Amino acid sequence: MSYEKVTKLKSRIIVGKKQTLKAIKNGEVSEVYIAEDADKQLTQEVVSLAIEQGIPYQHVDSMKKLGAACGIKVGAAAVALRK
Repeated sequence: MSYEKVTKLKSRIIVGKKQTLKAIKNGEVSEVYIAEDADKQLTQEVVSLAIEQGIPYQHVDSMKKLGAACGIKVGAAAVALRK
């Protein structure tokens, strides 16, 4: 599952919508994870840019679990893995 992959690769993660968008635009991202329970208006921009750049993305069910997998105490709407 995606949470385990994020946990294993903590040194390569980028957390949050703003930082994820910036990293995608800079060509630093190999994969993106989007929380299903996040506000769609927040995540749609990330999904659209990932599609435009040809970056694979996956949906996970929970912001809270995604944040925990990243080692933070709050939920995360979007997380990216660096190349």
